[in-house]
Amino acid sequence: MFWSGQAAMRRKLKGGHRWLVAGLVLTSIETLRADNWPQWLGPRRDGVWRERGIVERFPAEGLKVLWRVKVGGGYAGPAVAEGRVYVMDRQVPRGAGEAGLERVLCLSAADGKLVWKHEYECPYTVSYPAGPRATPLVAAGRVFTLGTEGNLCCLEADTGRLVWSRDFKKDYGVKAPVWGYAAHPLLAGKNLICLVGGDPTVAAFDAQSGREVWRAFKTKEPGYSPPVLVEASGKRQVVIWHPEAVNGLNPETGQVYWSVPFKVRDGLCVATARQAGDQLFMTAFYDGSLMLRLRSSEPEVLWRSKKDSERDTDYLHAIMCTPFVEGGYIYGVCSYGQLRCLRADTGERLWETLAATTDGKETRWANAFIVKHQDRFFLCNEKGDLIIAKLTPLGYEEVSRAHLLAPVNRDPGRAVVWSHPAFANRCVYARNDQEIICASLAGE
Repeated sequence: MFWSGQAAMRRKLKGGHRWLVAGLVLTSIETLRADNWPQWLGPRRDGVWRERGIVERFPAEGLKVLWRVKVGGGYAGPAVAEGRVYVMDRQVPRGAGEAGLERVLCLSAADGKLVWKHEYECPYTVSYPAGPRATPLVAAGRVFTLGTEGNLCCLEADTGRLVWSRDFKKDYGVKAPVWGYAAHPLLAGKNLICLVGGDPTVAAFDAQSGREVWRAFKTKEPGYSPPVLVEASGKRQVVIWHPEAVNGLNPETGQVYWSVPFKVRDGLCVATARQAGDQLFMTAFYDGSLMLRLRSSEPEVLWRSKKDSERDTDYLHAIMCTPFVEGGYIYGVCSYGQLRCLRADTGERLWETLAATTDGKETRWANAFIVKHQDRFFLCNEKGDLIIAKLTPLGYEEVSRAHLLAPVNRDPGRAVVWSHPAFANRCVYARNDQEIICASLAGE
């Protein structure tokens, strides 16, 4: 097993070299850890599930749930690594109002039994207060978590012991964003990179000690789009998309290589920026799409939206869905649930459908999370359905569908599941505001 080898390697590594290796393991295009899902969008942070032996169609009787465990509220998806599942939730005692606890739970991936928990008091000041938003990040024997109010924790993955912590609101004198801290932290070499507030907007912390290494930008608000590592112009860069611009930085020093203005209303840059070859794609709810070509020190704008409306849209106006870009095409969910296919070179719409999200009725913020597996996609929609589908330039072809979880979160005025699942161990791990489940996706 890859992780067994890595565990042996960790015992031999000391100090900063351990974190350098951990960062390279998480971000290398040669990563082989396809049986874990240790961070946002999986092992390579690209939304691709690479395990073999997965079902072609769901059983007629539905998915086999291997275990289910009660949890509190939260939008944060789980992370799965080395036989453990890490998930965050919020506990609010009856009559406590906005007071309550945030928790990090470590469960056995095999049976869901509690291994350890870490909790801290965390009164909420944000809109949509169900619970934490950011997926835990597991690397080199530690788990990094970011809570809704800006509590960044580094914990021992095996025991839950707190190694170090930061409080963004206290450390930087900022308020939590309107919808809370939601940008999933990024491990780049020895640095853990996070959106921390308006001044600074982004900071890097030494993953071993929690010491600030660098900071960058001063903006009105940080937005919600997670940092992304890319290779462009012969340089390894971290892309920071905040509500005023898209930027490329040196992940070791914070030096700004380039910046392209892209102003976004209400701070709603949420979707993860996606790289495909020399192209970099961003999409926002009101302000639509921006496609860059990363061919020189100053990126070229290939195309961008001319409309800033949630209803009268052009290209793709996504709110939560991280699009998938491959083979010259973009697949993503627009502002009212329209799953669309665009040409990557021009932004031309080729088709759209509501079948994967709302079954025919346009609905504000309707969503489905998109994960690629071999020549098909797994779509987890807000109704709690898991769908196997073929997405091609020719159209949407649904292969199989099964109900996974009950939609119980009513923050948007209807019942939804708005948490990204994890795919590992030939299973899907998914949660709502009441439980987390593990369901088998193993083929015969």
